[in-house]
Amino acid sequence: MPQMAPISWLILFIMFTASLLLFSMMNYFNYLPSSPKSKTLKTLKTTQMNWKW
Repeated sequence: MPQMAPISWLILFIMFTASLLLFSMMNYFNYLPSSPKSKTLKTLKTTQMNWKW
């Protein structure tokens, strides 16, 4: 079984690193956070706690 030359390992590493960076940037820039709706803000109730100590 032939061995791979060191330059081939370097090219392989560069290709995998470039593809990882590409996919992570695509996931980062394609993410659209949803803005909070006014209905959900009205349904949240805050309870005040009076600590006696």
